[in-house]
Amino acid sequence: MPELPFRERLASAMESADSLICVGLDPQPNRTAADEILSFNTRVIEATADLVCAYKPQSAFYEAAGFAGWQALKDTIETVRRVAPHAFVILDAKRNDIGNTAEAYAQAAFDWFGVDALTINPYLGGDAVAPFLQRPERGAFALCRTSNLGAGELQSLQVGEGEPLYLSVASLARDWAAANHDNLGLVVGATWPDELAQVRARCPDLPILLPGVGAQGGDLEASVAAGVDADGQGLLVSVSRSVIYAGDEEDIREAAQDLRAAANAAKPARLSS
Repeated sequence: MPELPFRERLASAMESADSLICVGLDPQPNRTAADEILSFNTRVIEATADLVCAYKPQSAFYEAAGFAGWQALKDTIETVRRVAPHAFVILDAKRNDIGNTAEAYAQAAFDWFGVDALTINPYLGGDAVAPFLQRPERGAFALCRTSNLGAGELQSLQVGEGEPLYLSVASLARDWAAANHDNLGLVVGATWPDELAQVRARCPDLPILLPGVGAQGGDLEASVAAGVDADGQGLLVSVSRSVIYAGDEEDIREAAQDLRAAANAAKPARLSS
C-alpha cells in the first residue's frame, strides 16, 4: 500500500503515542564509544518506544565515529522501525546546496538511510529546498529561529518592511510547503517562546520541531503553549541528553514519561474540539 502523506503520518505518530516528545539519539563521542553506539541507542529506543512520537539522530555524532558511525546510524534507524514502528525518524543534518547536490542529499536521507524527514538550511532559497519536498510521504524541517545564543545575529536582522528575518523565513516556508506536498516544517528553539508564538501565528498549520528543552534550558511549558497547533499537535519537542543520559533503562523511561506528561499538561485550554 502507498504510504500516507507526510502530515498525516506525523499526526498518526503523535496520536499513537499520545506524545509530542521526540528523543534526540545523540551519542556524545566523549561518553559513548563508536562500537557502543548501536547498543546504547537500542537501550534508549526500547525504554521509550511507547512514550515518544519521533526519534532524531544528529548526524554529526555518527560522522565523528567514521565508518562505524555511519553503519551505527543506519542500524539505529532500522532498530526504530522494528521496536517503535509508529515513530517518525528525523535525520538532523541541516543539509542543503544547489539543485543537483540537494537532490543527492535527499536521496541519501530518504533512500539509503530511510528516514521520514531531514533538517535543512533554507538560506539557498526555494529552488534548493524543493528537492527535499518531492516525495509526498517524506519531508523536511527548515531552520527558522534556532536555539543557540548567537542565533539572533542573523535571524533577527530586520528585512523587507522591517520584520525579523526568521519571520520572513516562516512565510517563505509556508509558501514552499503549499507549492509542494505540505511536507515542510520549521525548526524553532524552546529558548525563544515569544518568537515561537510569532512563528506559530504566521504558520498556523506547519509542523514545528522544537529543540532546546533540557540541557539547553528551554521553557517546556511556555513553548508548548505557544507552539502547538489548533488541534494540540504539530509540535515535536526534541530532548536528548536529559533523556538518553538519564541513567539506566528505568531512569530513561521515567525521564521520557515525565516529559510527555509535562508537555501534554502544557497544552492550552483554547484548543478546538
